[in-house]
Amino acid sequence: MELISTYFSDFSTTQLNQFEKLGSLYSEWNEKINVISRKDISELYERHVLHSLSIAAEFEFLPGFEIVDIGTGGGFPGVPLAIFFPEVHFHLVDSIGKKLKVVDAICSELGIKNVTTQHIRAEQIKNRKFDFAVSRAVAPLKELWSWSRPLLKKENRMPGFKNGLICLKGGDLAQEIAESGLKPFAKSIEQIFKEEFFKDKFIIYVPQ
Repeated sequence: MELISTYFSDFSTTQLNQFEKLGSLYSEWNEKINVISRKDISELYERHVLHSLSIAAEFEFLPGFEIVDIGTGGGFPGVPLAIFFPEVHFHLVDSIGKKLKVVDAICSELGIKNVTTQHIRAEQIKNRKFDFAVSRAVAPLKELWSWSRPLLKKENRMPGFKNGLICLKGGDLAQEIAESGLKPFAKSIEQIFKEEFFKDKFIIYVPQ
C-alpha cells in the first residue's frame, strides 16, 4: 500500500481500506484458485495493482462512465480501477468462470459496489455499450480492437479523448502494432512509475 501512496493521494478512508486489504485477500484466494503466478503474488502491489493504476494516471474516467475490462482474469486492471474510480461502473468479463469467482468474492468482501462480472467472451457481448474498453496482456492488439470496437458508445464524453481501447502491454510492440493496421498512442509506463518492473511496459490507447 505504501507503494500506491507514493504516486497517488486523496483517497477516502474506504478506498485506503480496500487497497490495503487487496494483498491478503488475493493471497488467500490464490491458494484456492490460481489467478496470479506464484512468483508474482508477493509483488502484487507493484506488478498488478500499480500496473493497473497506470491507466488512472493518464485517464480521468468521469462519474457515470461504463468501462468493460476484457479478459480480466483475476480482476486486473478492473478491480484496482474500480476502487480508484468509485463512481464509474466496471464490467469485468472473462472466458474462465472460476477466475470471476475470485473477483466476485474479493469485491463482496471489500464492499466494492461498482463492479459486475460476466462469464463470456468479449466478442459474444450483445446489446451493451461502453465508454472505454480496458485490457491487460490478453491478446494481440488487432484482436483486442476487433472485440472492443463494437462495444464502444458513439458519444464521446471525456474532454480531449475519444472513446476507445486502453490496454497495457510490454516488450517490443512494433510488429504487433504494424500487423494491427492501427495508429495507436503509446506511453511508456516508466515515465510514470520509476520501478524497474515498468521498463518496456506501455499504455496503448486506440481512439474510436
